[in-house]
Amino acid sequence: MLDPREKLAQKRVDSLQGGGAKRIEAQHAKGKLTARERIDLLLDKGSFQEIGNMVVHRSHDFGMDKQRLLGDGVVTGYGKIHGKLVYIFSQDFTVFGGSLSETHAEKICKIMDLALENGAPVIGLNDSGGARIQEGVVSLGGYADIFYRNTRSSGVVPQISAILGPCAGGAVYSPALTDFIFMVEKTSYMFVTGPNVVKTVTNEDVSAEDLGGASVHGSKSGVAHFTVPNEVLCLTQIRDLMQYVPQNCEEKAPMLPYTANSEIREKLKDIIPANPNQPYDIKEVIEEIVDTDSFMEVHKDFAENIVVGFGRLAGRSIGIVANQPSHLAGVLDVHSSQKGARFVRFCDAFNIPLLVLEDVPGFLPGTDQEWNAIITNGAKLLYAFSEATVPRITVITRKAYGGAYDVMNSKHIGADMNFAWPTAEIAVMGAKGAAEIIFKKDIDAANDRDAAWKEKEKEYSDIFANPYRAAERGFVDEVIFPEETREKLIRAFEMLQNKVANNPRKKHGNMPL
Repeated sequence: MLDPREKLAQKRVDSLQGGGAKRIEAQHAKGKLTARERIDLLLDKGSFQEIGNMVVHRSHDFGMDKQRLLGDGVVTGYGKIHGKLVYIFSQDFTVFGGSLSETHAEKICKIMDLALENGAPVIGLNDSGGARIQEGVVSLGGYADIFYRNTRSSGVVPQISAILGPCAGGAVYSPALTDFIFMVEKTSYMFVTGPNVVKTVTNEDVSAEDLGGASVHGSKSGVAHFTVPNEVLCLTQIRDLMQYVPQNCEEKAPMLPYTANSEIREKLKDIIPANPNQPYDIKEVIEEIVDTDSFMEVHKDFAENIVVGFGRLAGRSIGIVANQPSHLAGVLDVHSSQKGARFVRFCDAFNIPLLVLEDVPGFLPGTDQEWNAIITNGAKLLYAFSEATVPRITVITRKAYGGAYDVMNSKHIGADMNFAWPTAEIAVMGAKGAAEIIFKKDIDAANDRDAAWKEKEKEYSDIFANPYRAAERGFVDEVIFPEETREKLIRAFEMLQNKVANNPRKKHGNMPL
């Protein structure tokens, strides 16, 4: 009989084995890492402290009493990323396919409770076949316990999900409630109902990859915020993301040391084309404004007519929302409004200042947009900006037309500072359309209709298609040269760093969901 020390040592060894060598080998054969390998790559070396490595399930039905593996399919604990505390759970597919049991859920809930109590991020590495069917309703109850904690933690501590294998059925709702979802191409998928159920109900033939793979959720549904080619890069990007976000809602956005230098960026002078209808890449503007190589784009392949992501400005972490003229002319539509609103709300929840780069011709017209509730979805972005209390600065680079001007963090909805480039056009609509409405009788009566139209278009443009009317009213605080933008923003965000603003006392608003 083993003495107590030997017994403990043996149990420790057993707990590290997962489902055994053969199942670990099968995991590797699929191009996937094990639960513990993922933790080792994600956390600072030697920082992981495991909790619950001796837990086993309590089920006795269907022969489960003869299969009791230590840890019960999930590795949980805490450690550090860049020296800061994080809590983590990593599902182990080699143990019962990573399926969620009552005790498996309890381990995750314990980690989430500790994270909420101690004000530190939660990172979930998901690789599970779903609820453990041998346990019936208690496994379903375990999912609900997790969902409840996801909701309680929302806006209090950052919650990050990585999908590193299957995530199906009720399991998808925990990641959906978190702040950011990472997916790995070809090895991870998410869906509420799988291909077999889809075939039965709708008679559609579809593969797991086409139904809920990383590329689908990264570009079509927008469920995934980041898609990466392999697990190592996925875990590296999570580490990168953690450098931009605070530990909790009580902390300010991270600030790295920065030595001021010449902040004039001459390249910004030449980015806006002379032709106001010619596109350009707003990412070139972003790269010239933020600290070198600091921009981390979120939702890169979804709703590409708006760009969102994190960057640093003189070492300060900021969130960036920018219209993209090179895609659909930068119009706002259903998906771009959803994308922008969610990002704005995350930044506001965690005290990350917002920079808005505006070049928007309006909302996308058409039956498809109206029937898919562009009214409600556009209002989401409006609502998100209006309720945000973090420092908010807008730079209008070119077009700011109609209701979209209001929505994109205008002075009227609480922006702190609004700058405009000399190329800015702030008006109800473009000069061509406005001239046709205002001067319709004059144009129709003219001998040369086209010449008259152009003349009236120029007249409207000279009066309204510029930033100066807005500046006269104080809706724009300053018209600046493009090359001055970075310097102006650094000073403005520094000025706003101690901003205090509170929304009216209420339980919560009724956002147009």
